[in-house]
Amino acid sequence: MSAAYPYWLANRPVAANRDLVVTDKYSGAVVAHVAMADAAAIDAAIGHAVAAAEPMRRLPAYARQAVIEHCVRRFTERAEELATVLCVEAGKPIRDARGEVGRLVDTFRIAAEEATRIRGEVMTLDVTPRARGYTGMWKRVPIGPCSFISPFNFPLNLVAHKIAPALAAGCPFVLKPASLTPIGALLIGEVLAETELPAGAFSILPCRRDGADPFTTDERLKLLSFTGSPDVGWALKARAGKKKVVLELGGNAAVVVDETWRDLDDAAARIVFGAFSQSGQSCISVQRILVHESVYEDLRARLVAAVRALVAGDPRDERTVIGPMIAEAEAVRLEEWIARAVGRGARLLCGGGRRGPLLEPALLEDVPADEPLVRREAFGPVAVLSRFRDFEAALAAVNDSVFGLQAGVFTRDLYRMQRAWDALEVGGVLIGDVPSWRVDHMPYGGVKESGSGREGVRFAIEDMTEIRLLAVRDPGAQR
Repeated sequence: MSAAYPYWLANRPVAANRDLVVTDKYSGAVVAHVAMADAAAIDAAIGHAVAAAEPMRRLPAYARQAVIEHCVRRFTERAEELATVLCVEAGKPIRDARGEVGRLVDTFRIAAEEATRIRGEVMTLDVTPRARGYTGMWKRVPIGPCSFISPFNFPLNLVAHKIAPALAAGCPFVLKPASLTPIGALLIGEVLAETELPAGAFSILPCRRDGADPFTTDERLKLLSFTGSPDVGWALKARAGKKKVVLELGGNAAVVVDETWRDLDDAAARIVFGAFSQSGQSCISVQRILVHESVYEDLRARLVAAVRALVAGDPRDERTVIGPMIAEAEAVRLEEWIARAVGRGARLLCGGGRRGPLLEPALLEDVPADEPLVRREAFGPVAVLSRFRDFEAALAAVNDSVFGLQAGVFTRDLYRMQRAWDALEVGGVLIGDVPSWRVDHMPYGGVKESGSGREGVRFAIEDMTEIRLLAVRDPGAQR
């Protein structure tokens, strides 16, 4: 990793200062200094994005596709470098980091395909006598300059889910990456700068939160896409004015295992993956595990054994599954939540010890329903077990949350599958798997406190475009 990184203003690097210090999240050592954008730079970037809106709109589909395909090639060539950066700046275990780089490539590859699939429709207008002789059609046009704010936990792929659809749709953008993990986004900027995008098409601007207000409030921006905490996201929406707002927020995802799912080894393996990959720092990480009473003890034993076998430590080690949390304060918070639950009668089945920012993966049972480990988003390597007797009661327990992002149901019963799809108040239901699974072209997003709008390249493009109608009157047909 280089010692210093510029920000990107109107497609160009600007080494304005070295104000943002980036640390190795495992060791705490300083690894880089990043330039921070001030109010003047942010204002200039938005102005350049406005000026680039028309050139971007005129860019033909094959040219937009070529830009994105270049990114696919370069990210593939720089894959190990990108993974190493993730490992250091986010503390992400190297295996997870490589997986995220693969998803970065996937997301851009899907966007390259979708760049040539932005379609419209010819529609029948003469559904009434007064429309005789009229023909209608509509197409999608770019919405204009977009504002993106991305989180720390997926510094590459969650940036990709904003940038790649914008390029496919023909929208210029300004991006504020998370200050804890800015380098991945800046490396994406390096690759974008190698292309022939119109001047001003992109700016990537690390900045202080108290100086980032224009990303939300500036009326020249036509869309705000934010991924982060619910408290921040809903507050931004309230101040965003007339622009369209897409929010991808938090969750406390649940998984249900009923008595028809006989392969408990499979269920345990998937649940451990869902709860503890990415060190649990994912908004669809498995947090609540609801198990039918007839298989509860057998599955609990498998889960405890599997969690105890997880290696926690240096994220550079190929064996490591659990790396550090993003900051020691977050590990302390979860340590306190665990202690609070145990103090009220919960049983700690394994894990929960802390060494600085590293929290040992933890499983608990009999956690009171009003405890933070059940009600709030843990966002770390901890999950809680509970048992149920009635399937409908299990679905109701999943819904007993202010969040609603995704849910998993392990069942072999087709009726229960359909019932779960109908009844669960979430953005996505996964049968035979955990809610933590995602493919980057599927519609992804939440309800309730988990957000509004959908990601998944095609669905993001819909938000980044507007429908424009054409109606044609034939006077001869009216005679």
